[in-house]
Amino acid sequence: MPYLVGMNKSTTCFSKGRHTGGTPGPRDGGWLTRQVEEIPVTATTPAHRFLPAGRPRLTAGYWRVDPVRSQASFAARAAGRTVAGRLPLAGRVLMADPIEESTVLLAARTSAVSTGSPWLDRLLAGPGFLDAGAFPEISFRSELLAWVPAGWRAVGRLQIKGIEHELASRFDLRLDDPQPSGPPRLKVASSLVIDSQWVTRQRIPALGRRIVMTCSLSLEPDM
Repeated sequence: MPYLVGMNKSTTCFSKGRHTGGTPGPRDGGWLTRQVEEIPVTATTPAHRFLPAGRPRLTAGYWRVDPVRSQASFAARAAGRTVAGRLPLAGRVLMADPIEESTVLLAARTSAVSTGSPWLDRLLAGPGFLDAGAFPEISFRSELLAWVPAGWRAVGRLQIKGIEHELASRFDLRLDDPQPSGPPRLKVASSLVIDSQWVTRQRIPALGRRIVMTCSLSLEPDM
């Protein structure tokens, strides 16, 4: 039986299960809620080829996230300007066959937030925002990977400041440029939107509720 997933026409995000965080999520009647429809999700099979024709199929097993070549970039509007920055990513991926049974675990050190401004970095890592002293990591673990007509989608739990939030994102998967005499690599690019109130409850002039994030992962076999 195919999964039935609520598809948001305007953001092409979907959700599964229930929201566990303290902030309203896509299915809680909160700020992200818009009219949705139910569409079938096509389950993959071992014969399904999701890389371009002619490329080798992926090897099942564990893949390591290369923290040197992997990061999460973010952008938010505050006080009439865009605040942008990034966080290095680490983690591990279990590639299964079929792929919808794969699992992803990612982590970012909150103290490593980087915006190009040392003052802003300290502010964002401080108690009013990410609170790196009390919550040293932001983590994500997947619960479902699936193929929909518009491409690949991942559903999982994002933990920020000790609270889990249901999260859906789109992602693209391809073979990365190989390193000389090195193992094969995978490149994963994903995009998602989170609620700024997951990060801070402070009243910031003109702080938008949407924080747009893009993640770029470089995976190598975990021997």
